[in-house]
Amino acid sequence: MTMFFAQARSAFMLSLLSLIFLGGCASTAKNPRDPLEPINRAVYQLNDGLDKVVLKPVATVYKTVLPQFVRTGVTNFYNNLYDVLTALHNLLQGKVGDAVSDVGRIAINSTVGLAGFIDVATEVGLEKHKEDFGQTLGRWGIGSGPYLQIPLFGPSSFRDGFGLWVDVQLDPVRWIWRNHIATRNSLWGLYIVNLRANLLDSTKILEEAALDPYEFQRDAYLQRRRNLVYDGNPPAEKDDEDLPELKTKPSGELERPDLAPRSEHPEPQAAVLAEAQPDTPIATLVSKPLAPAPSTAVSSPESP
Repeated sequence: MTMFFAQARSAFMLSLLSLIFLGGCASTAKNPRDPLEPINRAVYQLNDGLDKVVLKPVATVYKTVLPQFVRTGVTNFYNNLYDVLTALHNLLQGKVGDAVSDVGRIAINSTVGLAGFIDVATEVGLEKHKEDFGQTLGRWGIGSGPYLQIPLFGPSSFRDGFGLWVDVQLDPVRWIWRNHIATRNSLWGLYIVNLRANLLDSTKILEEAALDPYEFQRDAYLQRRRNLVYDGNPPAEKDDEDLPELKTKPSGELERPDLAPRSEHPEPQAAVLAEAQPDTPIATLVSKPLAPAPSTAVSSPESP
């Protein structure tokens, strides 16, 4: 099992390097933000196929068998673990107040919240943040670079792909259970399944609304990541008017007409639908995805 995870990590890095090397060969892309589009589409089909055959069925059974309060507790447990990385990244980004708040969340949820299974910190007013090294690099002025579909890991970019690798090395699960390989791998596996179960409803929205699922996911991902880097207030850019419109089916063709876009660039929809497929369909068995699942307190469970 350990050899499998080592090989999977190696495969991820080799795949990333191969995509970068092949970038010069992808000359038929329509979007300048996605020069690797022919390759990315092929990888998307692979990831989507694996998700439909393996991960989605397992997540569906998981959601059916376990009651909401149990799944919410599992989500809170992982959120508490990954608040450690969020606190670190907030500090690296110079957001000291947020970092202090994150440390407070960890202290409260790890004790009063019973190892994080109950999100007491949110109930007392400490806001939940989500930060990763890709966002940190963005705050340092490093552009996202070309869009990238990483085998098994899903939508990313050159910057965020490197950020993901760094976060893999810093993963709390990796370090806390470094001497207990079976426990560590089981926790990673549970994290994937729980995250995928949280996103089952969002996947239905993507499948229903998107005219081209690949293109919609790409454009929504890029908009959402830029929004996250600047905490919801990105500066104006010269090419803002050229931002691609999120293409959805006409409302008359939708089973749910409320999914039809209501503005040229529907940011709220982008934020939801960018997560409609997990950032890591299978490979969270190797590491954690770019961002943890949304936090929800056990006392008032909500659907992600």
